[in-house]
Amino acid sequence: MVGRVQRSGVSLAIFFAVLTLVVGGVHYYLWSRLVRAPDLGAPWSRWGTVLFVGLAALTPLGIAAGRIFDRSISRVLASVAYVWLGLAILLLFLLVTSEVLRAGVHGVSWLSSGPLDPERRTLLSRGIAGTVSLLALGLGGVGTASALGEVAFRKVAVSLRRLPQALSGFRIVQLSDVHIGPTLGAAWLAGVVARVNSLDADLVVITGDLVDGSVADLREQVACLATLKSKHGVYFVTGNHEYYSGADAWIAELARLGIRTLRNERVTIGAGDDSFDLAGVDDWSAKRFGGDHGADLARALAGRDERRELVLLAHQPKQILEAARHGVGLQLSGHTHGGQIFPWGFFVRLDQPYVAGLAQHGASQIYVSCGTGFWGPPMRVAAPAEIAVVELLTA
Repeated sequence: MVGRVQRSGVSLAIFFAVLTLVVGGVHYYLWSRLVRAPDLGAPWSRWGTVLFVGLAALTPLGIAAGRIFDRSISRVLASVAYVWLGLAILLLFLLVTSEVLRAGVHGVSWLSSGPLDPERRTLLSRGIAGTVSLLALGLGGVGTASALGEVAFRKVAVSLRRLPQALSGFRIVQLSDVHIGPTLGAAWLAGVVARVNSLDADLVVITGDLVDGSVADLREQVACLATLKSKHGVYFVTGNHEYYSGADAWIAELARLGIRTLRNERVTIGAGDDSFDLAGVDDWSAKRFGGDHGADLARALAGRDERRELVLLAHQPKQILEAARHGVGLQLSGHTHGGQIFPWGFFVRLDQPYVAGLAQHGASQIYVSCGTGFWGPPMRVAAPAEIAVVELLTA
């Protein structure tokens, strides 16, 4: 246990060290394009510099606030820091894109009349800075409304060749990446639970990253999960954020709420011939946290009848690479948030084979949820939150 806590602490320390370096570099770039290049003169340049230094310091502090301060303080700090982080991401992408325009203007000027003179260069920088700032604010506003609004249902039909005819139409409601913590709490989650219960689902599954914080801090915030209803129960698999928050304690707490965690194991859903196998594995990254944690699909599937249909719960989409070799019919995953803020999804593809939606992988299928909540910025741009309603059909 001590070793696991130490490894978790080291991982968090490395995470925040890298985060601080990245945040510093990004803020320097934003400052250079939004303050230095436009050359607004004193006192605007001075106050702009102070602002960006302050925001750079606030960002890692806000992210760590939940582990340093009580909830009343951490919510305020985190909310401000995360809203700015979302705007900073939008500003970064827009400014990087604008470099093409900037280079084009300089190139045309060089070919026609020579280099841009300092006055025209400053005027160009001011125009780009103003336009980018307005676009970022507009996209940020739309993204915030999307993230904090009512979570929509997303219906997905999946045909499975081994599914018994009697189970055709079986509905699995999937929640993923809820991220209850500094910015999302009990009231919001109660609304999600009410919407899930209105569906009278056959099965409810939660595919990881439910929380960002300890059981002691968030027990009351997730208490309403005990009222989740479905005909065949509620199942959970760990995500990477559970391991940052004390996975063993959360597994025990969810069991108290009536939610079963599948840890490299499987259960039968249904009865007799009218049934299928539901398996679940630990998060892909869990092994590095020590103890008995770590994804072990072979253990989960040991001794199974391969003629039966198999649905796998795995937080990270990359688990499909192994799942397909083991004859999994359908894998349900999350982790990616669908990118959350466009065009971040393109970078997610560097780590995960699938980012959002239903896809075929060999003889297997995978559905990747865009997520029900959000992490970090309370914004979703071109990646709306969802409660997935997965209807299984006999092929």
